[in-house]
Amino acid sequence: MEKNKNPGLTREKQKRTSRREVLRGIAGGITGTAMAGSAFAAADTGSTKIDKTHGYLPPDVPSWSKSLGPGVVTHPYGQPSKFEADVVRRNVDWLTADRIASVSFTPIADIKGIITPSGLVFERHHAGIPDINPDHHRLMIHGLVERPLVLSMSDLMRLPSVSKIHFLECAANGGMEWRGAQMDRAQFTHGMMACCEWTGVMLSTLLQETGAASTATWLLAEGADGAKMSRSIPMAKAMDDAMIVFAQNGEALRPEQGYPLRLLTPGWEGNTSIKWLRRLELGDQPWHHREETSKYTDLMADGQAREFTFVQECNSLITTPCPENPLRAKGKYQIEGLAWSGRGKIKHVDVSVDGGVNWREAKLAGPVFNKAWTRFSLDYDWDGSPALLQSRSMDDTGYVQPTYEQLKQVRGTNSIYHKNAIHTWQLLATGDVVNVQLA
Repeated sequence: MEKNKNPGLTREKQKRTSRREVLRGIAGGITGTAMAGSAFAAADTGSTKIDKTHGYLPPDVPSWSKSLGPGVVTHPYGQPSKFEADVVRRNVDWLTADRIASVSFTPIADIKGIITPSGLVFERHHAGIPDINPDHHRLMIHGLVERPLVLSMSDLMRLPSVSKIHFLECAANGGMEWRGAQMDRAQFTHGMMACCEWTGVMLSTLLQETGAASTATWLLAEGADGAKMSRSIPMAKAMDDAMIVFAQNGEALRPEQGYPLRLLTPGWEGNTSIKWLRRLELGDQPWHHREETSKYTDLMADGQAREFTFVQECNSLITTPCPENPLRAKGKYQIEGLAWSGRGKIKHVDVSVDGGVNWREAKLAGPVFNKAWTRFSLDYDWDGSPALLQSRSMDDTGYVQPTYEQLKQVRGTNSIYHKNAIHTWQLLATGDVVNVQLA
């Protein structure tokens, strides 16, 4: 831990606050509420204000404790509470010409834990969502193979399956921020991603059944949507950890996530995880289709474009505080966030409250999986002063999340892909949070 040599930049006590102190502070706030009735309102960070004249608070008994509620199977498929109606996917209308070939964003600041509910996973379509009857769907594997296969969904379900937790991230996640802070929500700066449990068959299992030729070094994955979305995938990835997925978070894939079948390439650009998968063709070179030449390439400063930069590099984001989760009173908080890397596991996260002048090591909170979201947290005693909040992650390969300056030295400013620079939130004296970039 680096010592802060500039008291004017101090935004927290240098001594780490213990969990017991945090709980004591919370308990003190609750006691103050019961006695004075004002401290709770001052610290209220929720969107629903409590009207204390209606007797909802202890020791009064609220109205919902005095009546019967709806019975079982009121909603045969469970729904979120009406009080969570604001936690939804959103789109940016000006970003694309229409919603058929467009994107919606995961409410990343509202995700609890590391699993994104299926109904909140971002969408990225190139021709809308096809309505596929699984009984009529087939997966064809052909090309440089000894035994071409055409598999039904029933055939795939008979094979050995695995379940793995991985993040899925669009290559353009954060792309609107390349030339300056632009978006006013974490949902729009980093919401083109999600992390889910995926269930299916390892692609290597299927390729072994086909008897792939030794000359097969690439495969083409093609979807059944109207765009015939396709990407070239190296055989090394196909034989490593790629999956043919039919379930997500314990249920069948949602239509917008590729129902009934998709490819998953863990840690790689999201559009290589082809949805509505219908065909895999093995060959000895990449196909150079539209979505890997005119799109999803990195335009460099010298005018050349880099192709096949598949890996989503080490990245992180503070989700509390952020524009959606401001602070409403001075006191003890947890700075919380998510870190991830397409190279492997998150090993270390640092947090700064003074724009990167000084850093403190955050705690990795919860399980740390390969190529998955990892939660982190840091005790924070906010005294009401403005602060510049940043997180910096490192994965188990030693790769460290870069600053914007470091990223632009390598990538230039022409690209919209692979933006993994350290992100800055400005915490204002009001407790509100705004998106900024530091020079």
